[in-house]
Amino acid sequence: MINAITNPETLVETATTSVLSIEAQQLPTLILGGGFTGLFTALHLSHQHYKTPTILIDRSSRFIFKPLLYQFLSGEMNTKYICPRYDTLLHKSGIEFIQDTIQSIDLQQRQVQLASGLYYNYGNLVLSLGSVAAYFDVEGAEEYTLPFRTNEDAVALAKQLRNCLQRATQTPKPQQQALLTVAIVGAGCTGIELAATLADLLPDWYAALGSNVADIRVVVIQREKEILKGDSDSLQQAAQTALHERKVSVEVLLETEAIAVRRNTVVMKRNNQIEQLSAATIVWATGSAIDPLVSTLSIPEAHRDKQGRLKLTNALQLLDFPEVFGGGDCTVMEQQPATAQVAYQQGAAIAHNLQALAEGHSLLPVEIGLRGNLMKLGLDESVSDLFDRYQVKGHLHFP
Repeated sequence: MINAITNPETLVETATTSVLSIEAQQLPTLILGGGFTGLFTALHLSHQHYKTPTILIDRSSRFIFKPLLYQFLSGEMNTKYICPRYDTLLHKSGIEFIQDTIQSIDLQQRQVQLASGLYYNYGNLVLSLGSVAAYFDVEGAEEYTLPFRTNEDAVALAKQLRNCLQRATQTPKPQQQALLTVAIVGAGCTGIELAATLADLLPDWYAALGSNVADIRVVVIQREKEILKGDSDSLQQAAQTALHERKVSVEVLLETEAIAVRRNTVVMKRNNQIEQLSAATIVWATGSAIDPLVSTLSIPEAHRDKQGRLKLTNALQLLDFPEVFGGGDCTVMEQQPATAQVAYQQGAAIAHNLQALAEGHSLLPVEIGLRGNLMKLGLDESVSDLFDRYQVKGHLHFP
């Protein structure tokens, strides 16, 4: 789902091209995690001519524009739009980028240790560590399903799907069905957008092999009574309609719980009956959990929510450590969804307050403006729900 997101490259273009001299003894500001909150904090600090040395640390060399992974999978958009390199985005910004894995965070000692052996003491810290896939103790889910969270995941999924289609052309008819079935566990934004994309994309790929596209199945397994739980009724209805209008109709199994996953099989509980769905490709698109590092932080349980996410002040500081700011999936704000548009606005607010701290000014509470949602529902097709008032449907074209 796209959430009215500002492209990071537009901020890079206006970033300062000179770095002001810094006293050697000044402790840096560290930004941990280069997702929407972390990257936009860095870009706004650069745009504001923030004088404190600033370091962005992420395990990957590339920023992942997750709301557009579907276009990357389908080939509608290329790599430079979906996963640009951090060193390109931060070129001449004055922000140092380090590709490394964060090993530990000591909030008391204000120190971050990296897997490479490097360590940094900080004056201010920004926690934007994001989330990881949550498998809810479902047997076999992690071992036998594919995630869809990064560009590497998209490449792996595309390779798996093409392999299955090729194998199906050389497999006797009775054994073809599992190869031609894709099961997607979860009917949130990721599951629905992926299902719609595959229901258009796979028939094109299979037809190119001279085979019968009607044999392809895309099945969504949803534990709840509805798809897109929490979104507006109009968006749910538009998505439901779009799923049925794809090149192959998407099957949605509501009130169906995936209780185990085996190789090429999803074991489901539906209507108090145990059923099995044979599928050579099973995608896990339900739920997320905080990065394990967040669980190790010395934050009392009272200052976390039930999922372990960190509670913040209205200025986005940790309750126990005012020198530490946070945003994105590892934190929680009342009545704010965990979406990209919230995360990048948090980044802008954190940058403003870091600048205010440096200049001795008062911090301002964050104000998040939700602008609506834009969903991709098949190749070149989308629906938008703007400001919970207006819905626009049609074909969406990218360069």
